[in-house]
Amino acid sequence: MSKGYTIARIERRGETYEILVDPDKALKYRLGERLPISKIVVYEEVYKDAKKGIRAGEEELRKAFGTTDFMKIVEIILREGTVQVTADQRRKLVEEKKKQIIDFISKNAIDPRTNLPHPPQRIELAMEEAGAQIDPFKDAKEQALKIIEKLRTILPLKTGVMKFKIRLPSDIAVKAYGVVKNMGKILNEHWERDGGWTGVVEVPVGLHVDLVEKLNKASGGRVEIRPME
Repeated sequence: MSKGYTIARIERRGETYEILVDPDKALKYRLGERLPISKIVVYEEVYKDAKKGIRAGEEELRKAFGTTDFMKIVEIILREGTVQVTADQRRKLVEEKKKQIIDFISKNAIDPRTNLPHPPQRIELAMEEAGAQIDPFKDAKEQALKIIEKLRTILPLKTGVMKFKIRLPSDIAVKAYGVVKNMGKILNEHWERDGGWTGVVEVPVGLHVDLVEKLNKASGGRVEIRPME
C-alpha cells in the first residue's frame, strides 16, 4: 500500500469494512472541515480487508449500510468509523489537545491555598506524573474533567460548579444521558415510566455552556434545563 494512503474502517454486523483515503484530508474531515467526499477517497472500492485486496460484495454492503452507493457508504465510514493516522499526525494532535486541556484546567481550577490558578507548566508536569492519557479525537473539556480528578492526588485543585435540574424527553433520553454523565456529576436521578429522565447535575462552571448546547442539539431544543441555587 502506498504511503499516500491510509485506511478508514468501520464494523457493521460483526464485519469490518475499509476504504482507502488521503490521510491529511480524512483527518481534516474528522476534525470538522467540510471537504467533498470525492476528494478524500483515493480508490472507489469498499474492502473487507484492504491490505489483502479483499472487496466487499454488493449484498454485504446493502445489509451493512442499507445502500450500495459508494459515496454514501464512505460518508458513514468517515463519520462513524475510525481513521488511521500517521505517527506524526497523532503526535501533533495529542500536543494540540494537551494544550487545550491544560488551558481549560488553568482557567477553571484554582489552588485553594492561594485562590490563584496553577501555572500551565505545573499542570503539565502534574499530568505527566499522573500518567494522564490524552485521546486526540475526544473533546478536550470532557477529558480535562477526568484529568482534574487524577491530578487532585498531586495538586490541590478546586473548581467552581453550577447545579442544574435537567429533564430529557424519552426519545432522546438514553443518547443524551451519556452527554450528561460525561460532562457533569449526577447528584440524583429518576427514570420515568415513559422512558424520560430527570436529574440534578453538578457541572463545572467552564462546561455549563457546552452542556446546554450539546443537550439542545441532541434533543432539537426540547430538553428542559433549569439552573438551581
